[in-house]
Order: sequence, then C-alpha cells, then structure tokens
Amino acid sequence: MPDLTFSISGADTVAFAAAPMIVFQLQVSNSASEEKIHSIALRSQVMIEVTRRRYSSEEQAKLRDLFGEPDRWSRTLRTTLWTHVTSVVPAFQAQTTVDLHLPCTFDFNVAATKYFYGLEDGEIPLLFQFSGSVFYENAEGGLNVAPISWDKETKFRLLVKTWRQTIDTHYPNSAWLCLRRDVFDRLYQYKVSRGIPSWEQALESILASTEEMARS
Repeated sequence: MPDLTFSISGADTVAFAAAPMIVFQLQVSNSASEEKIHSIALRSQVMIEVTRRRYSSEEQAKLRDLFGEPDRWSRTLRTTLWTHVTSVVPAFQAQTTVDLHLPCTFDFNVAATKYFYGLEDGEIPLLFQFSGSVFYENAEGGLNVAPISWDKETKFRLLVKTWRQTIDTHYPNSAWLCLRRDVFDRLYQYKVSRGIPSWEQALESILASTEEMARS
C-alpha cells in the first residue's frame, strides 16, 4: 500500500492565465518506491497560519478590519482558510512533481484577500492539507485504491511579492469593490447629479468633503 509524502518546492505567477492564479510545484513521493501509482485524485486544503509571522505597525493598521485592534490579536488571530482545490496526479513510480494551481480573487469580501493585501512584504505562512484517493498496482498486477488521510500535510512560505505580482498582472493600479445595490444607486445619483465623469472622481469628491468636515 502506498505511503505518500507531499512537499512544495516553489511557487510562481501563472503569466497568461484567464484569471489571477499562482502555481505551486508539488512533489509527491511514495516510500514504497517499487509500487506503480496509476493516478491520484487529490484534494488540497490551503490554510494561512497567520500567527507564524510578525507584523509591522503599517500592516497592523491595514489588518484591523480583519483582526481588530492589535491588543486583541492574542484572541483574534487564528489559522484562516484560503481555498480548496482538486487535481489529478498522473502515473508515476517513487516520486513525481506536478503543478498545483490556486486561483487568487481580488474580492475584498473574502478574508484571504484582505489578509494578503494588508501585508507589505515578507512571507505568507501556508499549510497544505491533503486527502483523496490513490490508485495503484498491487503485487498481482491488479488495480487497488486507497484513501489519503487528512494527516498528510506540508508547509510553505509564499512570498508576498508573488501574490502582488499575480494580482498586478490582471488588475494593474486598480481594485474591485462590491457594494449593496441601494448604496450603489445612491453613489450613482451623486455622480450623475454633479456631472462627475468617473467613479474615481466621485469617490475623491466624497472623501474630500468628509476630510474637510473632519478638519472643521
């Protein structure tokens, strides 16, 4: 029966993907090197181990929306789910390396996006947890199937600049903001009634008015 181990050797931006995506180089090894693995139906759960790095004062300010005030972080910082992904590992014997593609959303209603965007530099501590089924050839030449337990996992530290490069490739100098329909309607009426040509100028006008009121 296969005894599999998993590790991540690197990560990079997928340059010509239809949507933002990071590819991880996943190494899969079988300690029973003589066994022939026909395929693996692999499920990967990727967690962000937010307590495994330090945060600058600038990062703490940006992450307040996610974790609250820094003096509460001992209670609010918890390992956070990034995403789930399914993939198929093709036939191999002993060891193989496959690409694991993880989509990256720029939706600020998603906690992972808020977290990544709040980081200035350094690394993002990730935990990959694996499950699924492995199809392998038994001693008689028949095909067997065995489950992969969730205790199969590996850690990897993703560079913040890799995530930023991935997002900037698809959204250069821009961001997406999702609003309730009634709030959008009010903003739209504000823009139209004042003859403001762009959404950026409409928001700048509102911010300027708010800042002037605060100074007064």
